[in-house]
Amino acid sequence: MPLMIFRLDERLLFPDPALAEDDGLLAVGGDLSAERLLLAYKNGIFPWYSHDEPILWFSPHERFVLFPKSLNISKSMRQVLRSDKFTVTTNTCFNEVIEACSSVAREGQDGTWITTDMKAAYNRLHELGRAHSVEVWEQGELVGGSYGVQVNSIFCGESMFSKVSNASKTALIWLCRSGNYKLVDCQVYTEHLASMGAEMISREEYMALLSDNG
Repeated sequence: MPLMIFRLDERLLFPDPALAEDDGLLAVGGDLSAERLLLAYKNGIFPWYSHDEPILWFSPHERFVLFPKSLNISKSMRQVLRSDKFTVTTNTCFNEVIEACSSVAREGQDGTWITTDMKAAYNRLHELGRAHSVEVWEQGELVGGSYGVQVNSIFCGESMFSKVSNASKTALIWLCRSGNYKLVDCQVYTEHLASMGAEMISREEYMALLSDNG
């Protein structure tokens, strides 16, 4: 059976996310305007593509998420938090965080999907108060952080970085402990996040949570 990938045009609309392929790919094309991005996140869709590809839009059939109440903090990590080694701020240097997410090397990854256009688009969302960053500092140096888009009370995490051990974990723990979010959307499974309590939920459950303003 041939793949049925929807091609977007200038109209601000997306196909039904339930029509996504097995890998979550739903549509191709369109643009990264603030209006389109916000519509996408509202419908459980996000862009994910490389610099040599057209814009690809994904809506996974299952979502990897972390409920704050399920957060698991290891004994060693609790010691790190008690030591006050790190200082955490929010929305103080969004651009620096997204730049670091795009440039800090990750084991098993070659290059980055955070293109120049993506950086500009998310900085625009930040200016509109819809994208947020968490910054982790050590002795005045930015050593870790995360950025994402807020939809109602869900933090749709886009990326995180860590220049020293436990810095990105600290950012994630802050998100869960802040009281601002009922759910952190991690999008893609990793053993690291699973060890901290993240779990898979269905698209239907995710969409119900996404549309809940509570």
